[in-house]
Formats: sequence, structure tokens, C-alpha cells
Amino acid sequence: MTSVTEILSWLHYLKNDTLVKRPAPLNGFSLTTCIITFAVALVLLIFGTIPGCNARKTHTLDLATSSWQDILDQAKGSTVTMAMWDGDPLINAYMNGYVRSKLKDLYNIDLQLVGGHGNELVQKMKVEIDSRRTLGDIDVMWINGQTFYQLRELKALYGPFTERLPNNSLIDWENRFIRKDFQQAVDGYECPWGNVQFAMIYAPDRLATPPKTKEELATWIRQNPGRFTFDTGFTGMTFLKCLLIDFAESRDAFQGSFDERQYEVASSKLWNYLRELKPFLWRKGESFPENVAQLHRLFVNNEIDFTMSNNDGEVDNKAAEGIIPANSKAYVLQSGTIRNSHYLGIPINAPNKAAALVLTNFLISPEAQLEKSLPNRWGDGTVLAFAKLPPEYRERFHNIPGRIRIPPRDQLEPFALEEPAPQVMIRLYEDFRKLIIESR
Repeated sequence: MTSVTEILSWLHYLKNDTLVKRPAPLNGFSLTTCIITFAVALVLLIFGTIPGCNARKTHTLDLATSSWQDILDQAKGSTVTMAMWDGDPLINAYMNGYVRSKLKDLYNIDLQLVGGHGNELVQKMKVEIDSRRTLGDIDVMWINGQTFYQLRELKALYGPFTERLPNNSLIDWENRFIRKDFQQAVDGYECPWGNVQFAMIYAPDRLATPPKTKEELATWIRQNPGRFTFDTGFTGMTFLKCLLIDFAESRDAFQGSFDERQYEVASSKLWNYLRELKPFLWRKGESFPENVAQLHRLFVNNEIDFTMSNNDGEVDNKAAEGIIPANSKAYVLQSGTIRNSHYLGIPINAPNKAAALVLTNFLISPEAQLEKSLPNRWGDGTVLAFAKLPPEYRERFHNIPGRIRIPPRDQLEPFALEEPAPQVMIRLYEDFRKLIIESR
């Protein structure tokens, strides 16, 4: 005999379409009973009173006009779900340990972390928007650049919200590497979370003086065949963007919106540069590591003499973890390397926006930002303006313990390049595959 619960499960399935597992077929009910039960259940479903059919209800608090205390009260005792890249053990430990514990102790909010980044999040939000799913299952997303661009195109982000955060007043909004994300105005639709600069990593016992320019690098690669490569993921493509800007007509050629002519001029020189070097790369350029983790392993196994990182602080934490040699050092090219920020966004259909705001505000607090900047925690650069911080925090941020294998961040900033528009990264991926990887 089919139970009322099973019928309700079917209604829940129909309401949420394919996002809920299909229940077992109904059996054993008379037609009259089915009609009556469905009618009653439909009324309950409309008014949202079916237990379990909408476990995470949409909050009715008007966040735009509510006080911060109202938001804290709304979020208290709830669960906030954050989607993030989970490929680094130290980052995972920071979030699962420090952040989760603090969020519970300070605000009585439970933090739930789920994997997901980049195109995964874009596709998920597209499906939900296309299916008119007004209540999602993610409250906060770790995003930047291309992902931010695509989510904004979908109108998938809630905002503007940054002005609602008390700690927003501490953010270094005057910093061009923070107020713009891949040349896009943030406009309150994402909150800066961390700031990093691309760096080259080498081992001094293998290489006393590393090449500082693209010309010196090309000479070194030819003189040391098989000892250099880069990955085909985000880090490797950032390396190519650094070279692309160096090949451009001027240092600021890629500032502003995407310029097809500037891209064609610079990229044609870049592809010629790589074609000439390809036979001298690791495995003669016939294959490349898929991601930076694989690149690190080749470096550790002494198959290559360089690895790379989008985070200038990573050399210290990876050396301390034993993932790369303890004597490793990092540097930036004289022509400059890309510095960018990563951000936190709130989906338009986030079920717990109040808790999302509380979590985001905590993550940009001086305490959480300082903890995150420690190499044994993460080694991530802060988005806070030192001048706005209390003196005790200012001093601690200026003297990060454990940062010993790369110069201080303020010494790197003169060599910092802005991220180009997101279309540049999209084109680089496509052209690199066609013109270099598939070229024979």
C-alpha cells in the first residue's frame, strides 16, 4: 500500500524537477484516495507546510534595510553552505578548522563546505536559473575573473551587498588590484577575500641565478633542454598572460575592455615565441602537466628546474609542508607578473543570505585575514588597507612570520600587472590548445 509520505515525496520531486532524486512508483491507492491526498498535499505544498519538502526555507528578512544585528539574529543557529576549490590541504584545513570553529563560537552558525569552482559553478547556476529554481543549496561561492564575468552575464549573483558588511570599511578599495576583477568593476556583487601575485619558483642548488626576462628565459630553456614546462590549467595560463602583456605594445595595453587588435598583435608574438621553444621544453613540448600540482611533482622529482604559483606566498607553505624542496626560492619577472584578487559571491537563489553575509564579513575581519596570511595557514595576501587597521594588526601584517623565500609583498608591487579582461583568458586557452598543443 502506498503511503501519504510517498505521495508527498512525488510532489516534492515534481516541485524541484530533476534536482531531487525520483521517488519509487506509487502502488496500491484507489483513484479517489489518490485524488484527495494529492489535493490536500498540493494545498500544503503551496503554503510550504509539508515537512521535509523545503528544509531550507527562504528567509523573509529584508536584508537591504535590516540592521546588522537583525542579520546576526536571523543567521544565528543556521547552516551556511560554501562552495570552494578544495585542491589544497592547507586551505581546506584553514576553512574546516579555524573558520568553522570561529563561526560556530562567535555566531552559532554551522559551516558546510562543498567542492566546486569555475565552470562547475557557472553551469550549476545556469541550470538552476533556466529551471527557475528560486531556492538553491549554496550560500557563498569562492569566485573571480572569468567566473565572475559569466555569473554576472547570467544575473546569477545577489547584490550589491558589500556595503552591508561592517568590515567593508577596512577593505583597500583604492587598490586597483582589488577594486577591479579582471578589469571588471566589482560593484558590490562580490567581496574581495585575498590578493596574490604570480611567482616563479626554483631551487638555488640547481640554479644560482634564475632568468629574469623572457629573453633570458628563452636562452636558458635552449641551453637546458627538457628542464622547463608549465601546466595547462589556471597557473600555466597566467604565466602565458604575463608573457602576453610583455609582448604587447605597452604595459597597459590590456587594461580596460577586451581589444581584439591588441590581443592579435601580442598573441602572435607569444605563439611564435612558444613554437620556437617547444622542442626544448619538457618532453619536447609534446605534452604538458594538467595542473600546478603535477608541475610541483615534476619539480620535486628533479625532472624540471622551475615550478610556479599564482600565490606569491605559496613557496613558503609548500616548502614548509615538504611538497617542494626546503631551499626553494621564488621571484617575479622584471617585466612584471600578474597580481589579482579572489572574491566571495552570493548566489541570487542562496537560501541563507543572512548567514552568507555573516560568514563573508568574518572572512574579511582583521583576525581572519591575518590568520590566512600566515604561510603555515595559507600564505594568502590580505585585501585590507593597513592604514585602516588598528596599530597592533598593522604591525603584525607588516611582519608575517615564515615569509622567508620571497621578498615582501610591497617590494613585489612595482612589478605587478593587472589582470586583462576575462576574454583574454578564454582566448588563451583556445589558442594555446590549437596553436601549440595540437600543432605538429
